[in-house]
Amino acid sequence: MKKFIIFTLLFSLAIVGFSVEKGKIEVPLRFDRYYSYDEVNEALKVLNKAFPELTKLEVLGQSEEGRDIYALTINNPKTGDELSKPGVYVDGNIHGNEIQAGEVCLYYANMLLTKYGENEKVTKAVDKNSHYIIPVVNVDGRFHFFEDGNTPSSNRSIRVAKDDDGDGLFDEDAPDDLDGDGSICQMRIKDPFGRYKIDSEDKRILVPVKPGEKGEYSMLGYEGIDNDNDGRINEDAEGYLDPNRNWGFNWMPPYVQRGAGNFPLSGVGLKAIDDYISDRPNIIIGYAFHNTGGMWLRVPAEKSTGIAASDIAAYDVIGKEAEKITPGYVYKPAYDLYPTYGDFDSHLFFIHGIYSFVGELFMRSQETYTVKKEGPKEDELESFMRGTRTERSREQLKFNDNVAQGELYKDWKKFEHPVYGEIEIGGWVKMSSRLPHPFMLPDLVHRNASVVFLSALQTPEISIDVFEVKEIGKNLQQVRVRLQNAKGLPSMSAYSVSSKLYPQDMLTVSGGKVVAGGKISDKRLNKVNYKEKKPEIQFLSVPSYGVVEYQFLIEGKGEITFNYESQKAKNINTSVKL
Repeated sequence: MKKFIIFTLLFSLAIVGFSVEKGKIEVPLRFDRYYSYDEVNEALKVLNKAFPELTKLEVLGQSEEGRDIYALTINNPKTGDELSKPGVYVDGNIHGNEIQAGEVCLYYANMLLTKYGENEKVTKAVDKNSHYIIPVVNVDGRFHFFEDGNTPSSNRSIRVAKDDDGDGLFDEDAPDDLDGDGSICQMRIKDPFGRYKIDSEDKRILVPVKPGEKGEYSMLGYEGIDNDNDGRINEDAEGYLDPNRNWGFNWMPPYVQRGAGNFPLSGVGLKAIDDYISDRPNIIIGYAFHNTGGMWLRVPAEKSTGIAASDIAAYDVIGKEAEKITPGYVYKPAYDLYPTYGDFDSHLFFIHGIYSFVGELFMRSQETYTVKKEGPKEDELESFMRGTRTERSREQLKFNDNVAQGELYKDWKKFEHPVYGEIEIGGWVKMSSRLPHPFMLPDLVHRNASVVFLSALQTPEISIDVFEVKEIGKNLQQVRVRLQNAKGLPSMSAYSVSSKLYPQDMLTVSGGKVVAGGKISDKRLNKVNYKEKKPEIQFLSVPSYGVVEYQFLIEGKGEITFNYESQKAKNINTSVKL
């Protein structure tokens, strides 16, 4: 098969097509193009070389076909070790065809590094947080999406062979790029008894015939031949092991959910990523970017699971702002889309205690070709989405013809098929439909990376303050300490606390004998829930935009130190002299 030319958009006085030779990758990275698997890796290496003091690049594991999975850490060591800070995790391209998800990850890394020291907010986010970025989860899928003929939706799977048609052979009858253009398009054949006829406005579109009407065409599916001579075409493509159904939480076997695999984390690359995350318990917020729909999805992914109201409130701090940053996107629980099991976002939240979002990126409704209406009339995009399938197809083709210069759609051409005889091949190419044209890419990656950036700024910022010292007896002091979180994400999720996923935050007292200590429930009435044993150690979490206060009765004089320790918030301390 011929290799598909990677599309790149060149801007000059006018838009001039987007198939050019690959250029040298330099900092700052370009985002008016798509990067192949090898180019993503090269881009990460270039960033690492340009910013060695802020970055660490490592191979965390390999895929089923032996390709490296790269992770880039961004951290300023001058402001602390990476594990001592709230961690922000970002990945993309968990499905092989979802390539713009990888570009969002690259853009986020490029933005943090190139604007560090110049933009005050960016500098703060790099100094405050550790950022862990894996642009390509399904490295084999991304590689084959670029290198092989594909539809916009194919090559999603992890490359684990599966006998889809039960004939004892594995992955032997995938679609075929019959005309060698790098895309797997549709096949149609003239047929007077077919179910379709040519649309009256656009001959590229087929519309269903009405009862009693004579047909003109039958659809034959995607390009392909009967590779295994079993009388069927395209019935056994690569896989199918869905990398977003193979994680540990609430995993269900394939008879419940297609693509689940034989057991959780059977994907070797997924297991390597899970180990990577496990080694970084400071991660408090995580993003997995997918490719289409315009949605911000939070847990739970299956309605019966449920999460605490305080955790939903913490999600809302990000999700409701995300809708404003990415106009048209919808923020909602994942089960509102459809229930899933063994999904990555649930694994992050319920196994690792990480607030997690799925970002579904491109909205095809943005491919518009219409006159903007004045006044309080219905939104053009809403009208477009409510139109018939044929009306939407006409609009999309006009967008292709007049905005994308015909690069998203292949006109129907005759082809001699070895089984069907003379057919026609045409339709949407692989770099379309679920993917924005490159001229739309800069806005998409910037807005979605801005949501991740918002999350970084909302990771917990805990302050500690001794706000009252009072002598209440001979050599006995009453000391009150306040822990305050200035940001929207709590130091621990309510689920992590109730399920004991990992140790709670600790407030410890040293330098004196603590006679009693506990959480203040009413400081005006001096109501304190004193801890029965080891009062010098208090276990806690600090809520979103919240305050917790503790009271200690301490014997003796001298310097008393209060230490706050947290897995997902920065450790701090303060002292007072008694």
